[in-house]
Amino acid sequence: MFTFPIFAVRKIIDRGKTDAAKSGGFRNPYYGFKPGQGEIPGVWLVGDQGVYIMSNGKLPHGERPLVVYSEECHPIGNPDWFHYKQHHFGGDDGIQFIDAEQLIPLFDRNLRCTHLSVQLTETEVSLSLIAR
Repeated sequence: MFTFPIFAVRKIIDRGKTDAAKSGGFRNPYYGFKPGQGEIPGVWLVGDQGVYIMSNGKLPHGERPLVVYSEECHPIGNPDWFHYKQHHFGGDDGIQFIDAEQLIPLFDRNLRCTHLSVQLTETEVSLSLIAR
């Protein structure tokens, strides 16, 4: 399970929309293997050096996307991040696209919740909200 503050997820989505408006759309998370899929507002859940979400708007040359690490899998804040990532994300690097149209209504219906929880299995991504 990976958790992210809802306010941070909203910032990631907003940044992606801003970048897309300035730079001509959204990046394809599937490296062109699935043209047109995932080129909409959302976030990328990335397993790499830790696990984080990032904005998906196209970027001007040299700019970087906005990134927020999960509370459980930050390489600086958690000395066990590598083992946690292997156990809950897998050993390989990867990207999962999460559509903003799935997230925003979920957030808006549950105003008392503070964090998004993302759980991965081999076949699906499960989203839930929690209050801390």
